[in-house]
Amino acid sequence: MYDYITGTITELTPTELVLDNNGIGYKILISLQTYSGLQQNTKSKLYIYHHVREDTELFYGFTEKEERKIFLNLIEVSGIGPNSARMMLSSMTTEELRNAIITGDLNKLKSIKGIGLKTAQRILIDLKDKIGKGSSESGSFIMGTQGNSHREEAFSALILLGFTKNNVEKVLDSLNKENPLYTLEELIKLALKRL
Repeated sequence: MYDYITGTITELTPTELVLDNNGIGYKILISLQTYSGLQQNTKSKLYIYHHVREDTELFYGFTEKEERKIFLNLIEVSGIGPNSARMMLSSMTTEELRNAIITGDLNKLKSIKGIGLKTAQRILIDLKDKIGKGSSESGSFIMGTQGNSHREEAFSALILLGFTKNNVEKVLDSLNKENPLYTLEELIKLALKRL
C-alpha cells in the first residue's frame, strides 16, 4: 500500500491534481479541504489512499494524515464510497465533520449533498465511538465520561429508525441495568436484537 507521494504539482483543480514524481505524473483526486492548502508548481507531500476496483485504479490524496484517517473511517460505513467521503470532506473541515459525528448532529450530516437520513444515522452508529477514541486524549476522556448520554443518543437513534417510544425505553432500561458501561454502539446493537 502507498503511504504518501512527494513531488511537484504540475496541474491543479479543486477536485484533482497531477503530481510529478521523478518524471511520472500521478493523477490524484482531492477534496476542497486539501485543495485550499495547495498551490501549483510547488513541491508537496500527499498522503495517499489507493482505491482498486475491477475496472479502475484511483489515488485519493490528502495534505493531512488526519483527513485521510477520517476518509478511511467514512468509506468503512455501508453506503459510502470514496466519492461520497470526498464530498463530505469537501463540504466540511475534518474538525467540523468530527464534531458533527461526536455530537450526533444528524442535520449537519444531512446537509451534505448525497447524504440522506439513513446514511447519516449509519455514520453516527458506526463511527461515533471510533471517531471519539481516535481524537485527542482529552476527547477520548470526554467520550468516556458521557456514559448516561449514550442512553439518550441510543434512544434518539432507535426512535429515528421507527421503533415506538415505550418499547425503546423498556429495552434501554433493562440494558442499562445489565451493564451501565455499554458503549453507544453496543447499546444500539443489543437493543435492535431485542426490539
